[in-house]
Amino acid sequence: MSFIITGDTHGMIDINKIVNFFNEHEGEYTPEDYLIICGDVGVCGFSASEEAETRRVFRNLPVTTLFIDGNHENFEQLNSYGIDIWNGGKVHFIEDRIIHLMRGQVFEIDATRFFTFGGAHSIDKMYRTEGLSWFPEEIPNRKEYEEGWHNLEKADFQVDYILTHSGPREVIAAMGYGEMSDDEAELRQYLQRVADNTDFTAWYFGHFHEDTEVEDMFFCLYDDIVVL
Repeated sequence: MSFIITGDTHGMIDINKIVNFFNEHEGEYTPEDYLIICGDVGVCGFSASEEAETRRVFRNLPVTTLFIDGNHENFEQLNSYGIDIWNGGKVHFIEDRIIHLMRGQVFEIDATRFFTFGGAHSIDKMYRTEGLSWFPEEIPNRKEYEEGWHNLEKADFQVDYILTHSGPREVIAAMGYGEMSDDEAELRQYLQRVADNTDFTAWYFGHFHEDTEVEDMFFCLYDDIVVL
């Protein structure tokens, strides 16, 4: 079993990196392997036609696709799906092999433990329309923060990998980014608290549209694809 991890796809806009990867590795992967996308996926998108095309691409991949939510998702649609328990954590089954890993969950997949926490602030929300192309649910709520911490406590703050859309405050500062909003500052501080209190091997996140490594443990992904 392999885990193939990458950053934002934004529907069809940045999906070619994934298509090209599997074309280059034809015959090497099966539905028992997992593609993991660190947010802004587009399978619950803002355009019905592009969403359908995006799902078609993922449906035709040889693997099972897992994703955390970013900030550019249709949260009204995403949250309309029923909640299931899968490998120890809460998920939305978008399709049989397209699965949303919900915020604040700990999953154990083939003896590999992941903590997931999606969401981020949209710097372009002033150009978007609430309820159509922007949703306030992009920012985690208090229940999600508390549930995440509780699930880490139950896991004795020991996981193998952490998957988020934004990143810990100190990591983002090291990348050269300042604070953008009170909501984003709170999210980054929460993730910093997770980083300070949790034993993990590596942390993967998206959102910033660059490929950067910080302190040999934190990996911002955009075009890069990591195979575990």
